[in-house]
Amino acid sequence: MTRLLLLSLVVVAAPLAHAADLRPFPQHVAYASGTIRPSHQTQAQQDAAVRAYYDQWKADFLTTDGTGNPSHWRVRFGKAAPDSAVTVSEGQGFGMVIVAIMAGYDAAAQTIFDGLWGFTRANPSIIDARLMGWKIPPDDPGGSDSAFDGDCDMAYGLLLADAQWGSAGAIDYLAEAETLIAAILGSTIGPESHLPLLGDWTDPNERRYNQYTPRSSDFILDHFRAFGRATGDATWTQVVTAVQDVIEALTSARRAYDRRLGLQTGLLPDFIKIPTATLVPRPAPGRFLEGRFDGKFYYNALRDPWRLGTDALLNDDARSLAAARLVANWSSAATTGDPFAVKGGYRLNGRPLPGSDYFTIAFAAPLGVAAMTEPSQQAWLNAIWDAISATHEDYYEDSVTLLSLLVMSGNYWDATL
Repeated sequence: MTRLLLLSLVVVAAPLAHAADLRPFPQHVAYASGTIRPSHQTQAQQDAAVRAYYDQWKADFLTTDGTGNPSHWRVRFGKAAPDSAVTVSEGQGFGMVIVAIMAGYDAAAQTIFDGLWGFTRANPSIIDARLMGWKIPPDDPGGSDSAFDGDCDMAYGLLLADAQWGSAGAIDYLAEAETLIAAILGSTIGPESHLPLLGDWTDPNERRYNQYTPRSSDFILDHFRAFGRATGDATWTQVVTAVQDVIEALTSARRAYDRRLGLQTGLLPDFIKIPTATLVPRPAPGRFLEGRFDGKFYYNALRDPWRLGTDALLNDDARSLAAARLVANWSSAATTGDPFAVKGGYRLNGRPLPGSDYFTIAFAAPLGVAAMTEPSQQAWLNAIWDAISATHEDYYEDSVTLLSLLVMSGNYWDATL
């Protein structure tokens, strides 16, 4: 931790002793056979880039300010006001995963992790109190309900913490993970569809938002497999299968075919509707929940190549490998190998969205993880690494990029393997 950061944060006068780091950064994980890593930099250079990126991310977004408790930590929703005063559950989930993996480099990692979890528990969902309210402070004076992805990453973060520090200390990480996983399964997985709900506010059988209207960025397959291994609950295998069935249906459809290039794009929409009469997945209409691009590859779905690629790399799953390779091959061809030609949103057929003619690391970084699944895309992977590894934007972009860099550098590991 730098002197500047020490001066800018509230520091606990007498921090609790913490356990030894059992899996300290860097880890250098062996991913699935036949996958690739950036080849133009040494492992030491890649590790150094991750450390530098983490230092900046930590300085910009990790804080004890505004928590109401000096031992609690939160992830700022942005660098500047008013977003800097806001925290969302997605950010807490990102933070818990990142900090647990960076233990060994960051001597304060366990203290920060415990503080992130403390803030999370201090701000429960108003529906299922085992989950976190999605936005703090809430828009509604009565409080916030949950969003699926934040709780899912938090549960995985707790499994990482158990593997990193054990569960015999002040927080029983494994017990907390089991409680949170049970809540995710009980309140945010469709009982018949086995698909993620948008949050605990979703009625599985309601007309508009239900168990057949998932968000594609909630398809976090490596977490689902880890939850199954950690709990022994076979339901998570059903969740994995249901999600992959939806992915294959969408990515093989004509609407996801780039006629100019003659390739399936592999792109998924932000939101999906699955009519109960046919059970054939289709993109949600515009303004389904968030905006006019709800049925396009936009700011939710941009995470999909990272999530799918991560599952393929860690679990050597053929279906995830195939899905990630589609988007890797299409994105390389669509940009002629120039990551700065990646646009800020696409139709599923690969045509850029209106107003998308700009570069952001948020869209580029996940494509690097997908590229790791396709050996022919070594140059594309190297180019993406160079474009993103020292570029900083704001909370969402930098968090997704740091998590992608952890995978690309071989430092993202499965908590249950």
